[in-house]
Amino acid sequence: MARNQLLRRPGAAVLLTLGIAAAYFAAGLIGFTQQLAVEGAVVTPLWPSTGIALACLLWFGLRAWPGVVLGALLVILNVSSSARSIGILVGNSVAPLCAYLMLRRVGFRTELDRLRDGLALVFLGALAGMLISATVGSGLLLLSRDIHADAFWPIWSAWWVGDAMGVLVVTPLLLVCRTARWPGGASPGRWAEAACLLVTVVVVAYAVTRSLVPLLFLVFPLLMWAALRFQLSGAAPCALIVSVMAISAATEELGPFEGHGTLGVMSVLQALNGSVALTGLLLSAIVTEQITVRRKIELACAELAELVDRLVPGGDTAHRRPPPPEDL
Repeated sequence: MARNQLLRRPGAAVLLTLGIAAAYFAAGLIGFTQQLAVEGAVVTPLWPSTGIALACLLWFGLRAWPGVVLGALLVILNVSSSARSIGILVGNSVAPLCAYLMLRRVGFRTELDRLRDGLALVFLGALAGMLISATVGSGLLLLSRDIHADAFWPIWSAWWVGDAMGVLVVTPLLLVCRTARWPGGASPGRWAEAACLLVTVVVVAYAVTRSLVPLLFLVFPLLMWAALRFQLSGAAPCALIVSVMAISAATEELGPFEGHGTLGVMSVLQALNGSVALTGLLLSAIVTEQITVRRKIELACAELAELVDRLVPGGDTAHRRPPPPEDL
């Protein structure tokens, strides 16, 4: 309640808008560093700004939308100042807003501790919500005759997947960072396992994305390890590492991305990044949900045992008395 009252103050609202706009703009600059040319248009395989926009909307509600609009405007003005930029601005700012409204409609929880939350983020937040930005952006390029009609669908698919990957990779990472707490009670073995996982993911992801031998499937056992042992707090960073390594190799046409042409590179990259994000997100949501159910059952059993001890005379001693020996 106190945080909501603080955000309603004019000064705090301005700071919130500027902070979100700055984060959106910075993420856009990072996204522009990894570009691929598809049918005469430049697209990014991973657009992190959409992930930041949706995460901010999930955190702060509709108060975050002015910051998203301002950030999108800054990114577009940094690239072009043509008339179609206004339409692209509308598409890029409305898409995360619609994704947020759909998620709120189905009761999405930012903890991502249920399978239904993971599925909602995939199908509503990423796949459905980002149809708007891809359609508006590609349609304006077609109407302004910057691209030919036969190039519309390749550009549209690349645009759509880039925005969707921003949601699938960046949004879960930001959500888990907000709810993460320092594990003070973690054992040294737990810390060692986490460090070993991180180093292994970096080494394996770098190797398989630059090897001419098709070994991309080796990242999936590591994602399963991260999800099973550390849930979303482990799977989300690992998915981001794999995606960044793959995008870097794809833009340089190294390893499995060498000699396939632009469309072939985009197809392999989109399939890999999508599979990585879905594996980490959904598996961690399933594991977290099962852990939550088990804890609730254990708590219910403990409360039931305590109730029985209170209602049954001598129930406490009766439960603790050893059974009589069996007759020989």
